[in-house]
Amino acid sequence: MDTIPVPITKGKIEFDRFVIPYRTCGAGPQSLVFVNGLQQSMAMWHNFVRRFGRSYRIVIFDFPNHGKGRIVRGSDDISVDEQVDILDTVTNAASITGQLTVCSASWGGVIAAIYAVRHPAKVQRLILASVGTRANEKMIEMITAGFGIRLEDRVRIAETLINTFGDNLPPSMKRKIFLQFEHMTQAGLEAFQRHGLFVLSIRELAKAVDVSEIKCKTIIVHGEKDTIVDAEDAVFLASQIPNGEFKNISGVGHFLHLEDESILDVYEDILASPC
Repeated sequence: MDTIPVPITKGKIEFDRFVIPYRTCGAGPQSLVFVNGLQQSMAMWHNFVRRFGRSYRIVIFDFPNHGKGRIVRGSDDISVDEQVDILDTVTNAASITGQLTVCSASWGGVIAAIYAVRHPAKVQRLILASVGTRANEKMIEMITAGFGIRLEDRVRIAETLINTFGDNLPPSMKRKIFLQFEHMTQAGLEAFQRHGLFVLSIRELAKAVDVSEIKCKTIIVHGEKDTIVDAEDAVFLASQIPNGEFKNISGVGHFLHLEDESILDVYEDILASPC
């Protein structure tokens, strides 16, 4: 495997009430834009950059309150519409042309699906990892338990997340999660808990987006050990998308490539297939 570092260009967007940092690298007829999961930064995609940064144009970014993304005024909460608009703004700022694949993880899959419905001419393919149509019982238990923990007890919040669906992560990634919550601002923690309430209020993806309106080829990637997204639900989601496909990955859970980098082989096969 080529280990030569991929040159990365840094950018920053001042959009509406947000400051959005983003990074681009590579070139080619195919572009990959990555959408993070909740409370994850663009750093989660660095192994994709190393693997694909010389063959594709890659764009990664941070939502506000994630990584180095910032809210400069107004509410600490970010609506779904704002998140979709941020994704579109980043895509435009990165001057994406040609074939675009949007890759996402967990909550990012909701934003990516809505984006594909609202901007069908821009997206040729979706790869939605660790996403289903509803919160399962384990997710509901985790979110509910989170509200029983004082915001000051950041370590217990991190422990709850890891024990519920991050047990397959390597020790280094677990330490990063603990550090992330230790350094999170009070406003960020409160917004995180409110997002949990929002997920419970939606309960079903259909309340946020009609996936039957997704026109592009869509691959649902699921880890067989995922405790908060049921395999049957992910299969059902794929069946509701006109050009949907389900891929089950053995040996890993919700965090997929962060648990086992060899999963990038699966992505390489997907990207090599026609849209």
